Amino acid sequence: MEAILSVLPVYFFIVLGFMAKKVFSDEINERTLVLLSLYFFQPILIFWGLTKAPIDYAFIASPLVYLAIVLISLLILLIVNKKIFKQRQDQSIYLATSLVGNTGNLGIPLGIALFGMASVPYTSIINIANILFIYIFSVYFFAREQFSLKEAIFSISKIPGIWFAILALLVNYNGIGIDKNIYTALEMGAYASMVIQLLIFGMYLSKIKIKSMPWYSSLHISFIKHIFLPLFGIFIILYFTNLNAYVASILIMELMVPLAVNNVNLAALYNCKPYDVTASILISSVIFVFLLYPYIQIIEYFIK
Repeated sequence: MEAILSVLPVYFFIVLGFMAKKVFSDEINERTLVLLSLYFFQPILIFWGLTKAPIDYAFIASPLVYLAIVLISLLILLIVNKKIFKQRQDQSIYLATSLVGNTGNLGIPLGIALFGMASVPYTSIINIANILFIYIFSVYFFAREQFSLKEAIFSISKIPGIWFAILALLVNYNGIGIDKNIYTALEMGAYASMVIQLLIFGMYLSKIKIKSMPWYSSLHISFIKHIFLPLFGIFIILYFTNLNAYVASILIMELMVPLAVNNVNLAALYNCKPYDVTASILISSVIFVFLLYPYIQIIEYFIK
């Protein structure tokens, strides 16, 4: 129970964003917050997270294992997606969103709540792996009627978080010290990023109408995100890696988080049923609330 209560601040800011958009709908533009987050605060969060602890085997292995689990899962979805959905857009949404978790907006603060500040380097670098998947594979599936895979890959160069991640890893690897006053500023920006992202998520949720929600596709997506992916990930981690219990637990947690808000941004950008995608995120988030207690029990089992 104490572990569940510790993540309540995460949901507090989601609800706050939801209420703010409902009350001040015409005065609050969530796109402004998205731009501020993507181009300013998320790079600070990434740099702060990747310089908090020295590079070791577990630090490098955790994002590689995460990507391996997600990519193998994607191959399985490529085989079954046409049997589940008839429309190509629904297939694209299924492939683009089902494996993309909220590893940054929710995963980092949730990691702090469950594992303490020592989890930040690992949740940050796993979030980088997730971002790579989003801006290569998810972008391609959302935009495959308009763009090629090469053009999707090129879009990575426009994401400042990627460059800040490379800079942070170079600083970390070379042991370059950071002045404590600069580090304080980075920490402030990192926490601001977490809060802003949770507010954005709540604002997106405020636009959903229950009556028009695509239950069939959303529940299929949630099954992959909350049942298949975590179980498959646990199997891979147990039998094919030698990660220590602490890092393995963080990795499992990141596989369990609900769908990412970035899915909505990309769906809207490429006109691929953005409200259906938003509805899927809402359903995934609600399911996550009900699964949170058993999730925490599984994670605590691995820590022990």
